Amino acid sequence: MYAAIWRALPGPWPVRLLLALALLAGIVYLLIFHLYPWIMQEFFPTPDPVLGAAGAGHAPIEGTA
Repeated sequence: MYAAIWRALPGPWPVRLLLALALLAGIVYLLIFHLYPWIMQEFFPTPDPVLGAAGAGHAPIEGTA
Protein backbone atom coordinates (compact mmCIF):
# COMPACT_ATOMS: atom_id res chain seq x y z
CA MET A 1 0.00 0.00 0.00
CA TYR A 2 2.80 2.42 0.87
CA ALA A 3 4.52 1.64 -2.42
CA ALA A 4 1.34 2.54 -4.30
CA ILE A 5 1.11 5.86 -2.45
CA TRP A 6 4.81 6.52 -3.10
CA ARG A 7 4.35 5.84 -6.84
CA ALA A 8 1.28 8.10 -6.99
CA LEU A 9 3.18 11.11 -5.61
CA PRO A 10 4.71 13.33 -8.30
CA GLY A 11 8.31 14.45 -8.59
CA PRO A 12 11.72 13.17 -7.55
CA TRP A 13 12.24 11.44 -4.20
CA PRO A 14 12.90 14.64 -2.15
CA VAL A 15 9.60 16.12 -3.33
CA ARG A 16 7.83 12.83 -2.69
CA LEU A 17 9.28 12.72 0.82
CA LEU A 18 8.03 16.25 1.58
CA LEU A 19 4.60 15.42 0.19
CA ALA A 20 4.44 12.19 2.19
CA LEU A 21 5.37 14.06 5.39
CA ALA A 22 2.75 16.72 4.65
CA LEU A 23 0.12 14.02 4.11
CA LEU A 24 1.12 12.34 7.36
CA ALA A 25 0.94 15.64 9.27
CA GLY A 26 -2.50 16.34 7.78
CA ILE A 27 -3.78 12.92 8.78
CA VAL A 28 -2.46 13.32 12.34
CA TYR A 29 -4.06 16.79 12.57
CA LEU A 30 -7.44 15.48 11.43
CA LEU A 31 -7.31 12.54 13.82
CA ILE A 32 -6.27 14.53 16.89
CA PHE A 33 -8.37 17.66 16.47
CA HIS A 34 -11.50 16.32 14.74
CA LEU A 35 -11.90 12.58 15.21
CA TYR A 36 -10.41 12.14 18.71
CA PRO A 37 -10.51 15.59 20.37
CA TRP A 38 -10.57 14.14 23.89
CA ILE A 39 -6.91 13.16 23.43
CA MET A 40 -5.96 16.84 23.38
CA GLN A 41 -8.23 17.53 26.37
CA GLU A 42 -6.13 15.15 28.46
CA PHE A 43 -2.86 16.89 27.61
CA PHE A 44 -4.17 20.47 27.44
CA PRO A 45 -7.23 20.80 29.69
CA THR A 46 -9.55 23.75 29.18
CA PRO A 47 -9.01 26.26 31.99
CA ASP A 48 -11.87 27.14 34.33
CA PRO A 49 -13.33 30.43 33.04
CA VAL A 50 -14.73 31.42 36.46
CA LEU A 51 -12.42 33.89 38.20
CA GLY A 52 -12.59 34.60 41.91
CA ALA A 53 -14.97 31.77 42.67
CA ALA A 54 -14.91 30.08 46.06
CA GLY A 55 -12.48 27.21 46.07
CA ALA A 56 -10.44 28.68 43.26
CA GLY A 57 -7.26 27.80 45.14
CA HIS A 58 -6.53 31.24 46.61
CA ALA A 59 -6.24 31.86 50.33
CA PRO A 60 -8.12 34.89 51.69
CA ILE A 61 -6.05 37.98 52.49
CA GLU A 62 -5.41 38.38 56.21
CA GLY A 63 -7.38 41.16 57.89
CA THR A 64 -10.32 40.95 55.50
CA ALA A 65 -13.69 39.31 55.85
